[in-house]
Amino acid sequence: MNTSDVMRLAIGAAIGLFSIPLLALLLRAVTIQVEDGEAVLVTTFGKLSAMYKKPGLCFLPAKVMPWVSTTKVSLRRDFRCFEGVHVNDARGTTVIVDLWVEYRVADPTKAIFSVADWNRSLQNLVAHAATSILGNRDFRQILCDRTELGTLLAEDISLETARWGIAIELVFIRNVSLLPEVSRQIFEAIAARLERAKAHVEEDGRLRVARLEADTGLRVAELVADAKGQYPAAVGRALAKMKTNPAVLKAYDELYRLSLLRPHRTVTFRGFESGEVRAADAAMILPHGNGSSGHASAALPARADGRIGRS
Repeated sequence: MNTSDVMRLAIGAAIGLFSIPLLALLLRAVTIQVEDGEAVLVTTFGKLSAMYKKPGLCFLPAKVMPWVSTTKVSLRRDFRCFEGVHVNDARGTTVIVDLWVEYRVADPTKAIFSVADWNRSLQNLVAHAATSILGNRDFRQILCDRTELGTLLAEDISLETARWGIAIELVFIRNVSLLPEVSRQIFEAIAARLERAKAHVEEDGRLRVARLEADTGLRVAELVADAKGQYPAAVGRALAKMKTNPAVLKAYDELYRLSLLRPHRTVTFRGFESGEVRAADAAMILPHGNGSSGHASAALPARADGRIGRS
């Protein structure tokens, strides 16, 4: 192979290498690549001439003309977050809300030609809808009914965005806040309300404790009175039983009269046999008869001779 052949081979290879990018550029100039979830609008002299939605590579030789232009429009679901929307509630309190709006382009033609800038228009529309709907609720309702209010906002916004070819999928109220000075006033009011509730609970507790103590004292007094009434009743039963034995009753009356003569002396009851009145019971019996009355102090030492005596 001579030198001229080598030169021709090198020139051919260089031309081949340069022709590949040129062919790629030419192919791109006369074709349209449509991605999945995307629409391509073709306009001629600013007027819509064609629209491609099917994914793939579409041949369009007129694309090389300067008066032909293409516009890609995404059909995928997208979102916008509108933060710091100021709304006055039904009581005039300034409420700051963040709105999350999910949407998709349903009609690319309307989205491009029906409104100049639908992104800015959507922001103004969301702020107006939030003012009109949330302005009829107070702060508590906005804070508690965010899901229901989001549905109402979506319905209200959808009526207008349908003319733009935009379908609203979801509107959600993300954050609800107040101005710093309003928050401070509300916190102070809540703190005062809690203090009043605490004082009410404490006072109610003191009243309940006092009532319980009074009821307990009354019950204890009733039980003590009933217990004190048992002693005379027991003495009455003992005297009634003693009357069945006149000798024992006479001896008891005599001992009681002797105890009254010298109260400092101790009267003892000793030697009762089995089945008779116990010494402890005899010491507690009040005299009944011969006009005598009063109490006798008694000691109870045991004695085996079965007699009753006084020391």
